[in-house]
Amino acid sequence: MITWLLLGSLFCNSQQDGDFKDDGVYRCEPQNLAFSTLDNMILLTWQDDPSCMSVHEVLTYELEVLVADKLTHYEEVTIKAGQIGSTHSWNWSSHLPFECASHKVKLRSRSGTHKSQWKQEQTIPAGKTESTRPEVYPRDKVFEVGSRATFCCVLPMDQAFEKLFISGHDSKNWELSNISSQVHVLTVDLNRASTTSCTNIICEAVNDKSRVVDNGACAYIGYRPDDRDLTCETQDFQSIECVWNVGRDTHLARKSPTIYEFLGSRCPEGYNGRCSHKMQKDYGAMSWTLTAQNKLGTVTLVDWADLSHRVHMLAPQEVRVSAVNASDVKLDWEWGVKKYGGLSMKCQLNISDGETYAVVERVGDGLNSVVFNDLIPNWIYMVRIRCGTSQHFWKWSNWSSSVEFHTLGDVPEALDVWMQEKGSQTIITWKVPLANQSHGDIIDYEISWAESSKRQEKERVLHPKHSFALHLNTTKDYVVSIIARNQYGKSSPSTITIPALNTGSPKVKWSRAQGSNGGFNLSWSANPIASCGYIVDWCPRTRSCKIDWLRVPPNKTHVSIFSKNFTEGVRYLLSIHACTQSAPTLLERIEGYVKEKIIQDGLFKILKWKQREMDVEVSWNPVAIQEQSAFIHGYSLYYWDRNSSVAYVSTDNPQATSLTAKNLQVNTYTFTVKAITSVGECGATSINVTLNSMTDNLIKAVGITLVTIFVLLCLIVVLCYRKWECIKLMVYPPIPIPVLKDKWPTPLAKQSSHPVFVEMSHHTEVELMAIPELQCKSEAPSKVFAEQESVSSSSTRESRNHPVEKLMTLPCQSPLLPLSPSLVNNGHLNPSFNATSPNSATGSNGYKPQEKKGYSKEVAEKPLPCALTYILVPALPSE
Repeated sequence: MITWLLLGSLFCNSQQDGDFKDDGVYRCEPQNLAFSTLDNMILLTWQDDPSCMSVHEVLTYELEVLVADKLTHYEEVTIKAGQIGSTHSWNWSSHLPFECASHKVKLRSRSGTHKSQWKQEQTIPAGKTESTRPEVYPRDKVFEVGSRATFCCVLPMDQAFEKLFISGHDSKNWELSNISSQVHVLTVDLNRASTTSCTNIICEAVNDKSRVVDNGACAYIGYRPDDRDLTCETQDFQSIECVWNVGRDTHLARKSPTIYEFLGSRCPEGYNGRCSHKMQKDYGAMSWTLTAQNKLGTVTLVDWADLSHRVHMLAPQEVRVSAVNASDVKLDWEWGVKKYGGLSMKCQLNISDGETYAVVERVGDGLNSVVFNDLIPNWIYMVRIRCGTSQHFWKWSNWSSSVEFHTLGDVPEALDVWMQEKGSQTIITWKVPLANQSHGDIIDYEISWAESSKRQEKERVLHPKHSFALHLNTTKDYVVSIIARNQYGKSSPSTITIPALNTGSPKVKWSRAQGSNGGFNLSWSANPIASCGYIVDWCPRTRSCKIDWLRVPPNKTHVSIFSKNFTEGVRYLLSIHACTQSAPTLLERIEGYVKEKIIQDGLFKILKWKQREMDVEVSWNPVAIQEQSAFIHGYSLYYWDRNSSVAYVSTDNPQATSLTAKNLQVNTYTFTVKAITSVGECGATSINVTLNSMTDNLIKAVGITLVTIFVLLCLIVVLCYRKWECIKLMVYPPIPIPVLKDKWPTPLAKQSSHPVFVEMSHHTEVELMAIPELQCKSEAPSKVFAEQESVSSSSTRESRNHPVEKLMTLPCQSPLLPLSPSLVNNGHLNPSFNATSPNSATGSNGYKPQEKKGYSKEVAEKPLPCALTYILVPALPSE
């Protein structure tokens, strides 16, 4: 046993000694090395030494790469037992161009603890420039966006480095280093694709003459292909059409365009995302492969399907109209592929009038004609058709060419009728039929109306007028009917009931609404009487407006109203009516603006002010609705003088017409009135006011009063002067001559008649005088006055000795006459009194009455009528 162990040990030692050479070098080493480069890639191939066949353990090759004599990369390649004896390969891409620095590759084998010597293959020397300018490497190389690239600048010996940079990239991601004084390296993250043709890398240096010398290289930065979603189909059952989504722009079209191959053949139109191929069989499952490749990478797309489920039909051909009526049309077309005649298909008809369109679908086998109904009479249409398989629908065909046709005319549709109350008139109005409602040219309208118990009245209105004013009895109900007429006949009548004026109807609810998006969104409570729905009408709050309306179904209690006639800043009145089987019933009224606008300054046309002590009241006229471009919620009054800050008072009463500023000082103030609205305070109008003290106001009031009195007195004087004769005649008329019935009275002491008391103007005594009964003459005062003048001329002497006073006559039948002070002058009676009579004689005092010329006894004895005038009495004898 021991002998066999010794023999085995000797054999192993002899075997181990055979794996080494005489110099002790491990025999299993690489041989037949082949070295090559491609771009920046090193390619290395080698074989195993025959002695490696005895290696029972894993054989490992170690590789080292030295760049500029510095170890840059280390890698191990493991060879399994079954691979020993074959050719091995290895490749590695350098981050640095070979022109920038030398590259060396070393290789050795290792098995267990045994290692061979390093086998150093050919060294790649660094490039040397003989140019007089800097040289940048690599040149015209393609890079992928997002990669990290290294560029170097090799300088001539007589130049000093200045800078190295890449255009269009952020310098934050740059790393600048140098291998030697003549080789400088820039490492950068390429996060931006080349925008035009390429991206420039520029190196600048300074030569021995201190001049800047630059040069550069071009780098193409882009993306690898990313096409996707390959889909294949057939249209004519003879060829395959495949489409896909072309990926983003690679930015490498000039340097490395994308190459497409479909089923192993080049696809020239691949950049459009389309490729075709002849079919090998009609039906059955198939797969299709597409590749897209550029220098950065390759994308492979695959599709699989049964072509019987991928039929994309061609568009119908030769579409034509075979028959047309007022409301229907028949269309025919042809198919360009004979196999379509046996397909189960469905077709869509798109019929349009230029503004609206409708799509109708029809199904059938080999469908090549269709009838289209529910068309508008006297209307122009355009129609086009597309089809697809119905059993295994894949997609619609393209639309056919459009065909135009004109339907025949017909009677108009029934009119949409409404009414509007304007004072004592009821305006019946209707919407002018649109072209798709008139079915021909409208000639006129026939209006008829009647009470329930009276004969119907009729009137014709020519088109295009669309309203008619009725003067009706407001206590009666009326039924109004309107018919439209064109060349094809009359429409169905449209009726509306005008209710009697009912003053006892419940009060209508009023509210406000704010518009939105150029219209009004209204809602209301459902009403059981609205059997046929609701009518919403609207009109601007102006003196004369054109009403518009909208009908709402019974099951709907909200509506959005939009109109091309709506104007911002205009207040609209909207009314909601219940449509009933008889007359419509008003339910609610709403005021609102589509959009409130700021009211322009100068809203208040006239501002007035009034000072009360040291308060000032500013007032204005009510603002008309037409001048309000927003709801007014109140008013503000701002006031200030030159030396004080702005103060204000306000009210939230929109009906207010005045505001008062209190406790002001004697100064000049500016008052500004503004309207308060939801869009802010606006409509500012200002006045300037100078306040006076209360003393000044009192003086002013007294002065005005005195001036007024003076002016009135002047006017009175002027009027009296101009009318003096008339006033004199009224105040101091001619004195009539009294006629005495008996003889002239005797002295007072001898008379038994009652005394007359006369109040003297300058004495305290009272003289008594008995006056006989008087009768007034009937002559006019002017005549009597003339007669008095003739008498006084003949008795001048006596008058001088006996002065008299005027005496105003009292009622004629009174024997006692009190004397007024105006009839007494210095204690003597009026001497001008004349009591002459035809039978009178000289009195005891020597007075002789004069006889009047032409004065008859009959006239003297005739009594005068009772009148208040002046009379003359003789003077009494002095005591």
